[in-house]
Amino acid sequence: MLEILNYLRGRYMSEKAQGMVEYALILAFVVALAVVLTNTGGLKEAISNVFSSATSQLNK
Repeated sequence: MLEILNYLRGRYMSEKAQGMVEYALILAFVVALAVVLTNTGGLKEAISNVFSSATSQLNK
């Protein structure tokens, strides 16, 4: 039984597993960023609104 636990620990706690988790997190971040950028009221419109608001405040 102890041999099985040691095998599983070595397999799933290795650096390879850590690399796979990091890859999955990066992939999730890229997908989330793509969703935000392609959304109809996405990031582009929000940034444009911020600059427009700042410009109107400076012109007053």
